[in-house]
Amino acid sequence: MAADIVPHLPPTIAQVPAFVGGRYPDRPIIARCGAAGVSWLTGRQLLGEVQTVSHGLRSLGMQPGDRVAMVCESRPEWVVTDLAVLTAAAATAPIYPTLAPEQVAYILRDCGAAVVVVSTAIQLDKVLSVAASVPALTTIIVIDPPDPLPSREGLTVLSLADVAARGRQVGGDDRSLTVTPDDLATLIYTSGTTGEPKGVMLTHGNLASNLRDICAILPVSETDTALSFLPLSHSFERMVTWVYMANGVGMAFAESNESLGRDLLQVRPTIMTGVPRVFEKLQSRILQKGLALPGVKGALFKWAMGVAHRRGQYVPERKPMPVGLRLQSALAERLVFAKVREGLGGRFRYVVSGSAALNADVARFFFGVGLPIIEGFGLTETSPVLTVTPNHDVRLGAVGVAIPNVQIRIADDGEILAKGPNIMRGYYNRPADTAEVLRDGWFHTGDIGTLDADGYLRITDRKKELIVTSGGKKIAPSAIEAQFKASPLVSEAVVVGEKRHFPAVLLVPDFAALAARMGTQVPSGGEAIQQWLAQPDVQSVYAGLVDEINRGLAQFERLKQFRLLSREFSIATGELTPTFKVKRRVIDTMYAAEIASIYDA
Repeated sequence: MAADIVPHLPPTIAQVPAFVGGRYPDRPIIARCGAAGVSWLTGRQLLGEVQTVSHGLRSLGMQPGDRVAMVCESRPEWVVTDLAVLTAAAATAPIYPTLAPEQVAYILRDCGAAVVVVSTAIQLDKVLSVAASVPALTTIIVIDPPDPLPSREGLTVLSLADVAARGRQVGGDDRSLTVTPDDLATLIYTSGTTGEPKGVMLTHGNLASNLRDICAILPVSETDTALSFLPLSHSFERMVTWVYMANGVGMAFAESNESLGRDLLQVRPTIMTGVPRVFEKLQSRILQKGLALPGVKGALFKWAMGVAHRRGQYVPERKPMPVGLRLQSALAERLVFAKVREGLGGRFRYVVSGSAALNADVARFFFGVGLPIIEGFGLTETSPVLTVTPNHDVRLGAVGVAIPNVQIRIADDGEILAKGPNIMRGYYNRPADTAEVLRDGWFHTGDIGTLDADGYLRITDRKKELIVTSGGKKIAPSAIEAQFKASPLVSEAVVVGEKRHFPAVLLVPDFAALAARMGTQVPSGGEAIQQWLAQPDVQSVYAGLVDEINRGLAQFERLKQFRLLSREFSIATGELTPTFKVKRRVIDTMYAAEIASIYDA
């Protein structure tokens, strides 16, 4: 187990670079994919880069306790800069690069950052456009700088390479050993599904305890290679990065979401992390591609998917398969499953799904094609991991058991509560909000769930997202939505009905899958798509899907109406958080006319 592989982990994240550089000096630790291949940094090289950038930041006046904001896509420079700040006893404030300028400005003002690190000219222009509204801001550092660098009165703008050069020139002492577990390490702003974002204060002790406890149970080692494509601004992927580093796992960042297929084949990872929506979309694409195969190949793929479905009822929980299914599985493995996995690099031992509960049918699909999924659960406020599924005892529909040193219990109203050394200090400058969620030492997660006799946690919904109809019936929308999203024909689903007579659903079709189903092409332009979706044969397809799902619901949960939306939800247009969670309040506002038409009818 990982606990035997990584003894004596440091008490602060500030000491992680020295730990990795000393333990894995020649091991390729971190890299970024590109058209020319994968370029790696060893543990020794990583430590050296962290030290030079840290010295350079200190030469610019960064002091212990200062905030350094980061607006940057996931890449090795993100990790280097983050650790450079932490080793100097300052704190980082990650900002999703997908956020709009006014959202970036809000976080910069709230955290009081004097320095912000950006990735490209695009992010530089974004920060410059709001700099006048951020009085504390004095310095902008650009990883990939434009030529020439812009000048702005009252602001210093320089490249990360210049900062590193300054660090090599001036040098400095090692401040990492002065950092204590009680020192603030980071301010991570929540995604804001239910209001403006709050700065979660996490200490070095919070993060280091979570790192140690995950390493004690997650089966990773120097023999593993990982591919990362989730944003490092998300606490889950950031923690995973440290777990990989501490275990000597080589981790490469995908160049972009568009290059993911190429990067999987370049890196050929053995492990990978994602959020549930990633795996839902991956399943949809595998099915869509396979079912589009002509003739015998298409028939063979369809047969194999039936085998995978049946196999997924046995494999996750290690139940013995009937003899006939074992024989069919062996044949499907050679003819189809191995090829599916080869398209993902061909070396996966398992993947990890975190941040929210994964639909059990999606998990069965991946187990069925020979790709095990380990689930976990946590929140930004919990550093973030609370539970992990033991790989030797998978129970689908559950998100695992509490990691060492964490306690989980269920409140009288069904809310999941947690206690442990990984629980945040509080929300920055928000004592009332902190008091609301931290009571008697227990963090109130806002999620509704159950614990079984063996300590396995199941999440059933979000406390604040329960829909209460005008008849007083309470409906958990996420379970219903997950059933829709399990269909290849559905990209997104949002159940509505708060204070209404009955529930209904907004559906975003998977337009490519729908076109394949209808034997046509996706129309060009929003108006043409709307006309297409209004056609009786298209409406009939989704009416049938609604009827099918309604058969498994209680009478008060059954959906009386549906509406098809003509464009995908996105982060840029505001319907999704950076971790692909639906912002229900935004949906209610943006699609008010569609919702009104349901109930007016």
